[in-house]
Amino acid sequence: MADDKRPARQLVGKTVVSKTGKKFGEVADLIFEVKSGELISIVLKNPTPYVDKLELEKDKQGRFLVPWSAVIASGDFLVVSEEDII
Repeated sequence: MADDKRPARQLVGKTVVSKTGKKFGEVADLIFEVKSGELISIVLKNPTPYVDKLELEKDKQGRFLVPWSAVIASGDFLVVSEEDII
């Protein structure tokens, strides 16, 4: 995923799912390192009850953060590896 360049606005609104098909929610925003442009986290909106069971980091507004390093595919959905989160 690291070399997959696309505008961030194309990711906002996409559904985030695990590779086993469990829905996490949708991409609300992205957090990135300003100097390097490196993506750090996905901010979730409309999180599902499944996300409550995971021990995800939260931002100052209490929104769940999914580490960008857990993203394994991007297409119609953003697919994340749960093993890389937990």
